[in-house]
Amino acid sequence: MKRQDNYLTVWWMKFGFLLTCLLVPTIFRDSISERCDDWGVDTRKLTQAYDREPVRIRCPLFEEYLKHNYSTAHSAGLTLMWYFTGQGKDLEEPVNIRLPDNRISKDKDILWFRPAVLNDTGNYTCMLRNTTFCSKVAIPLEVLRKDQNSCVSAAKVADERLFPLEERSILTCPDLQGYFPSSVNPNVSWYMNCQPVKNFVDRDQDGFDLVFLMMSLRYQGNYTCIATYGDNGRIYNLTRTLHVKAIASPRYEEPPVMTTPNDKVTLEYAPGEDMSLPCVVDFSYVNNSQNNIWWTVDGKNPEDFTDMRIHINTSEKLDENKPGAKTIVKTLYIKNVRPDELKNNYTCSAENRLGLVSRRALVKEKVGTPRYITELACGLGATLFLVVCFIVVYHVYWLELVLFYRAHFGTDETIGDGKEYDVYVSYARNAEEEEFVLVTLRGVLENEFGYKLCIFDRDSLPGGIITDETLSFIKKSRRLLVVISPSYVHQGTQALLELKAGLENMASQGNIRLVLVQYKSIKSKQKVKELKLAQSVLSVIKWKGEKSKPPGSRFWKELHVALPVKKSPSKKNSGSFHMLPLNSSFTSE
Repeated sequence: MKRQDNYLTVWWMKFGFLLTCLLVPTIFRDSISERCDDWGVDTRKLTQAYDREPVRIRCPLFEEYLKHNYSTAHSAGLTLMWYFTGQGKDLEEPVNIRLPDNRISKDKDILWFRPAVLNDTGNYTCMLRNTTFCSKVAIPLEVLRKDQNSCVSAAKVADERLFPLEERSILTCPDLQGYFPSSVNPNVSWYMNCQPVKNFVDRDQDGFDLVFLMMSLRYQGNYTCIATYGDNGRIYNLTRTLHVKAIASPRYEEPPVMTTPNDKVTLEYAPGEDMSLPCVVDFSYVNNSQNNIWWTVDGKNPEDFTDMRIHINTSEKLDENKPGAKTIVKTLYIKNVRPDELKNNYTCSAENRLGLVSRRALVKEKVGTPRYITELACGLGATLFLVVCFIVVYHVYWLELVLFYRAHFGTDETIGDGKEYDVYVSYARNAEEEEFVLVTLRGVLENEFGYKLCIFDRDSLPGGIITDETLSFIKKSRRLLVVISPSYVHQGTQALLELKAGLENMASQGNIRLVLVQYKSIKSKQKVKELKLAQSVLSVIKWKGEKSKPPGSRFWKELHVALPVKKSPSKKNSGSFHMLPLNSSFTSE
């Protein structure tokens, strides 16, 4: 038994030793990796380059993140290594510096691309490390194609240069040093908005520089320089773009000018009103200067107050005639102002590098308005409001009002006039318009409104003389409803006869009225003189297809108003203007 216990003890000791041997390297490795300072991706160092042009990336560890430079770090035994993570990928791989033609190379803390290609886009991580220390940071590189028919890409950010108006300025092609030996003299070409700068007024090229002899507003824009040089038997281009903006000349610099508040304007507010105090200041462009504007209330900054009734709003407006100049408006608001607040000292101040200006707003309590004036104003306001409401209601609902009046108070026009028909329908004789007349118009006017229609092809007797019967029917009708369409003019011999007879009857005797319904529009040159005459003196009711079919549409209301007032015994109409929905159940008799 004792020997068995010794055996177990020895076995557990061996197991513990083996477990320790496995865990110690892991713990040691983890302790080393925990010391690696990862600064992530430094997006401030974004580098943009064009496809097939040289570009360099400098490791920022020695500039911002570490206290020692590259030479000191190298002497201390630290090694700088580069890694690449492609765009849209997660895998980080060592940078391949063994490409043909030495396209990617290292030089101390700089990674060179001669030239860069589109596939080089991604994040480049520079890592400085030894066995006990590690620090790394990633820099993004974006390789762009130039836009079609352009010397640049709109995606590349252009730095801004500010040039004073009417002065001499120099624009230097930037970031060229170090790309080629000092013995190489590259050829530099300048472009404004991708147009060559040659023989331009007041602008001359001097080596790498573009000299503006006298800056003008019209010279503002994007300027691109393209430097071309040779290296190891290859020709490279370096494209750089700068945005030139004109600013006011220093000779026009001046202290801020406050236009409001001033001594000529006194603001009056009654207790309980919302008080608004604007401060308007004109600032000229002053180089290396900030424009400041603020309010004080009895010497205190209102922005420090905890009162929720008080707040400040600021707006700016640029002066197009004076580059860089602007007008700033800072408004102090106090909601439901109290009487004691109307006695406070409200002062606005403004300053720039050249001076300070302060001015007090003149505020006093408003004298109350006499009660009878208030009552009179309220009465006139209420009356005006009611008149406006009536006009709006009549303008929107005048058709409904007319139909309502006709249905309840109108006089029946059909009593004692000796007419047999309410409406004679004149239309072009084709399949489409016959269906519109016989199904849609007849179905609603006869079945819904209770009118008696005269349709020649339906109501005339065979064998008669068309002209005589047409004139007879028109004389027996109270309205002549003309369905206007291109076919009415081209194919409507009888229809034009009906129109002419109706016009003559209306002009001479006045016992029939014409109602024009536009089924389809007609070009002006297609109209005959009778139709032109009718449309010049009469309004036209337009059929708008599916939009006009619903019973509440404007078409049926306008048509109902144009037809005779008739007290129909129809239970469906009962003197009102409501209609049943239109559907395919209407059939010709």
